[in-house]
Amino acid sequence: MSAPTAVRPLRIGPFVSETPVVLAPMAGITNAGFRRLCREQGAGFYVCEMITSRGLVERNPLTFRMIAMDPDEHPRSMQLYGVDPAAMGQAVRIIVEQDLADHIDMNFGCPVPKVTRRGGGAALPFKRRLFERIVRAAVENAGPIPVTVKMRIGIDDAHHTYLDAGRIAADAGVAAVALHARTAAQRYSGTADWSAIARLRDALPAELPVLGNGDIFSAADALAMVSSTGCDGVVVGRGCLGRPWLFGDLEAAFAGRELPEPPSLGQVAATMRRHAVLLQEHMGPDKGIRDMRKHIAWYLKGFPVGSDLRRRLGLVNSLDELDELLTHLDLEHPFPADADGPRGRQGSAGRVVLPEHWLDDPEDPSVPFGAELEHSGG
Repeated sequence: MSAPTAVRPLRIGPFVSETPVVLAPMAGITNAGFRRLCREQGAGFYVCEMITSRGLVERNPLTFRMIAMDPDEHPRSMQLYGVDPAAMGQAVRIIVEQDLADHIDMNFGCPVPKVTRRGGGAALPFKRRLFERIVRAAVENAGPIPVTVKMRIGIDDAHHTYLDAGRIAADAGVAAVALHARTAAQRYSGTADWSAIARLRDALPAELPVLGNGDIFSAADALAMVSSTGCDGVVVGRGCLGRPWLFGDLEAAFAGRELPEPPSLGQVAATMRRHAVLLQEHMGPDKGIRDMRKHIAWYLKGFPVGSDLRRRLGLVNSLDELDELLTHLDLEHPFPADADGPRGRQGSAGRVVLPEHWLDDPEDPSVPFGAELEHSGG
């Protein structure tokens, strides 16, 4: 497998990665422990969980716990969500003044109802003027810190927003634009429309990196996306759940090297244990091992592991217990040929929940009523 000749190192502001790969922020997943595990596998940009601009402004304790970074994490990439230009600008000033991050990514792609019903996430780019004000507020307050934007194709098939939003973001001075090639109505179902990534790449200045996101479950998927769309790199989300070695595969593939051999069940077990240790270091022994539970099924997907052992692993209460349970696995078993593919959230398509009258006027710059009342950290 060889690397596409058109792919260059990915530059985001002053930061360069020879491997043009970004870890997508995922709620409850991309904490400091998981990011470190992924960084140990291969190069790229690794973005923390989404936090709210309001959470930063109000000094919410949960927010500040969520933005904890490893001392050797560089660049420190933080994803911000917000619907109020004033709060966004203030949050970015806090990041700059307190040296909390080296790169800010803005979330305009979340399809979750509790976000879109307030006009946030994937709903927001429909309001072009409000979108522009928020992006400009971030860029103008960021100083030397590069700001990037992640978005979706649009709200649904009748309301595509990505081309206008991409041009607006480019004019506002962002350092890169990433497109998850689904609508908010699709959520995580169906197939990503990579042709939209190609259209966005064609619509924006050649010097502005355009990144593709959606259905990257293997190194071959990443090379195929770059080859078919001309995008400058890929954003990996669900594809690395239970498969953090995917970043090593991607590094090899983009460098034109032969891919590493897929891990045996014994190597997977060792990675699981490393993951658990890192989570405990980040969260503490009890919370860390509980957080590990949700990763177990993703790691074991496709392997012949009995239902009772799977259940016991999914209820593990300590690192010692995890060690004991892992001895019951067939550690010599090779990686199953059909073990890759979708993991994590999938669900089905559905109507996008929006604020009342949201679709009446795309030029309305007003902040939706009550949108910033919550001060959640995530």
